[in-house]
Amino acid sequence: MAASVPSSARSWLNRGGIDGSVGAVMAVSRLELNLVRLLCRCETLAAEKRDPSEWRLEKYVAALEEMLQALKEQSSKPAPEMLNEYSRKVDFLKGMLEAEKLSSSSEKALANQFLAPGRTPTTTKERVPATKTVHLQTRARYTGEMRSELLGTESSPTSGSGDLRKRTGLGADEKQSAAELDAVLQHHHSVQEKLAEEMLSLARSLKNNTLAAQNVIKQDNQILSHSLKMADQNFEKLKTESERLEQHAKKSVNWLLWIVLIFVCFIFISMILFIRIFPKLK
Repeated sequence: MAASVPSSARSWLNRGGIDGSVGAVMAVSRLELNLVRLLCRCETLAAEKRDPSEWRLEKYVAALEEMLQALKEQSSKPAPEMLNEYSRKVDFLKGMLEAEKLSSSSEKALANQFLAPGRTPTTTKERVPATKTVHLQTRARYTGEMRSELLGTESSPTSGSGDLRKRTGLGADEKQSAAELDAVLQHHHSVQEKLAEEMLSLARSLKNNTLAAQNVIKQDNQILSHSLKMADQNFEKLKTESERLEQHAKKSVNWLLWIVLIFVCFIFISMILFIRIFPKLK
């Protein structure tokens, strides 16, 4: 199954991509090599400052998803650890693009916190994974934007150079903005503390339930052991009584046999005496 790569990504791959710097990848197929090259290109674009109208990164990430799916379906696919790392990096880039489409900087910062960058470098030239660097950069940028919004500074929509407007209001307005920022930070801190308390409560509840279940299982095991012991004792008693009954039955048969023999002998002797005493009539 061949992945359908967009024309822009295909032309970049045909030019050599990262110029042979993909030394960290044990390339077992051309598809995997192309995926790593395109992944490096996406990481480079993500680290750069892009215009809102930039469309290449989104197309490249879509191509990465298709290539990764095709790589998973190949017979000669890489190790599961490598596939998981590729998936982790592709999901990070996709989540980063989705976070950029959110309206407010606070939503972007919150979405950025849940992103998981790659754990290993993509090329040998990287000391730190590029996705981790991008994650830190975007976090700092969204935090700065959120702070600027709370303090009353925004990017000018008509300025092409990206200069920031001067803060509106001095003195009391600035103090009010600082107080609002402190209130927001305090609110987030209280929410985090509440979540931590709820997680601690759930952990304690889970521990108590586990201990209760352990005690119930322990009691059931004791009852089962006692039942097995009683069953063994009853079996031994039944075996003993069966042997005694068998011996008793044997003794009864022996006495009955002797009585029958004695009775037959007595009748035989009586008949002989009767014949001797009373001769046959002529």
